[in-house]
Amino acid sequence: MMNRRHLLCLAALLAACSKNDAASPAAAAPAAKPATAADAYALAATGHGFTVGSMMAANTVYVFFDTTCPHCAELWKSSQPLLNRLKIVWMPLGLLRPQSGPQGATILMAKDPVAAMNENETSVLARGGGISASQSIPDDVMAKVKANTEIFNQLGANSVPLIVYKNARTGQAGQHAGAVDTNGLAQLVGL
Repeated sequence: MMNRRHLLCLAALLAACSKNDAASPAAAAPAAKPATAADAYALAATGHGFTVGSMMAANTVYVFFDTTCPHCAELWKSSQPLLNRLKIVWMPLGLLRPQSGPQGATILMAKDPVAAMNENETSVLARGGGISASQSIPDDVMAKVKANTEIFNQLGANSVPLIVYKNARTGQAGQHAGAVDTNGLAQLVGL
């Protein structure tokens, strides 16, 4: 039988939440993956999200996230110190739990999506269930979350957070599944 310390060590090794762990309709087989990393970056840019960070940043990073994923909450936290040099578009999915889509739509339609995201991620990191989903989500907002989930599947992804980026130094596009710390994110995107 594992003790608490062993469980914490095992949990620390996990870098992402997988849709394979969830019984979700969004867990269907992914569509054909884009031919190149540049195609994947262009596809990610068609998603719907809210933007944080420097609007004048030369580079945009796209993050597909699930509102119930603790690894996504860790990435949110670790990205904060880089927001003066980086522009990130956070795109919610309906992936891991039934409440994921409605919670993501609630964040998208909030008057202050950043505050709503902070509230959600703080709750998730405290092992809470995230924010309460609005009881009146317009169909067009829910459709944006569903479209993000479809794009995620088209990217051939199977876990969140999914970071889709162009390295600022090399110009090379890429994808990274899983949370990274602040320094890891800076290196990944070429800051």
